[in-house]
Amino acid sequence: MKKMWAFAIAVAWILSGCSDKSDSEASAVDAAPKMDGKVVIYNWTEYIPEDVLQAFTKETGIQVEYATYESNEAMYSKLKLLDGKGYDLAVPSTFYVEKMRKEGLIQPIKKELLSNYANLDPSLLNKPYDPDNSYSVPYLWGSTSIAVNGDEVDASQITKWADLWKPEYAGKLMVMDDVRDNFYVGLRVAGFENNSTNEDEIRAAYEKLKALWPSIKMINSDSPKSPLIKGEVSIGAIWNGEAYMAQEELPNLTYIYPEEGAVLWVDSFVIPKGAANVENAHKFIDFMLRAESGKAAIEELGYAAPNIPAIALLDEKLRNNKIVFPDKADIDRGSFHQDLGDTVLVYEKYWQMLKAGQ
Repeated sequence: MKKMWAFAIAVAWILSGCSDKSDSEASAVDAAPKMDGKVVIYNWTEYIPEDVLQAFTKETGIQVEYATYESNEAMYSKLKLLDGKGYDLAVPSTFYVEKMRKEGLIQPIKKELLSNYANLDPSLLNKPYDPDNSYSVPYLWGSTSIAVNGDEVDASQITKWADLWKPEYAGKLMVMDDVRDNFYVGLRVAGFENNSTNEDEIRAAYEKLKALWPSIKMINSDSPKSPLIKGEVSIGAIWNGEAYMAQEELPNLTYIYPEEGAVLWVDSFVIPKGAANVENAHKFIDFMLRAESGKAAIEELGYAAPNIPAIALLDEKLRNNKIVFPDKADIDRGSFHQDLGDTVLVYEKYWQMLKAGQ
């Protein structure tokens, strides 16, 4: 699931207009693109490679303004408060695409403006959360599962979510600040399916999580790889891309797809209903649908892009990396969250009770 760098310094230098520029400085200014408006993006932290953003601005002259969030709930609440204004693009997960579509918070995608739409994998299109992808364009997909620092814990002893309840892991655990992901774990360990609307089952999941809570050392959704890398925790519920990046510094890190199934998700570009730069938003989406952009995102972030030409550009080792590309059995055991309407308030009630230690 993501934080980008702004271009304010470079733009300020280009526009500074110093009269005593050297020839090389003047050439640099002449070579800079003519600014052609902007696109305001609201996205997960560390979720688009910086060089891809720079390439987009260099080619189009469109400035990128970038703000970040740590959860779907935070993104949704902000856009709801602003009535869909203030941002040109957001990147919600599947069930929030469905929720925002139903509530009229996002506007239709103009596919005729997307010359690279055919690059998308048909198997990840036309899903129930957005039939015919009328309101969303898939960007990245992945999983939430278990990462283990093998230098601290024997990863072979962890094969399912229920193993996190073992007393030897007390004080070594991390979870992310995500209502539905945590309750997915609670529901599955309690023997129920994801997306339950039965309050008795949700309460049973809460009781399971309540028993786990004293063992949890921290909650982190901003950069969940960091506590693992720093040795602050040994086991974490984490996005697969964060595990992929953490493995660069922790070669003995293992990403485990549990027997009860991992959380699966697709994050998609959507255009809020009050977007001020709709044409530029489509230009940005189309740029991200290029094979080269998809390849850069996969290589840097460790998430899978539903972009067939992009995957063809990857080296064989990365294409076969199970952290990034789970096999069919892992996918079949996993589950996507669905929009549960008002039942989400029940989940939220118990989530707040958990965090308050009640």
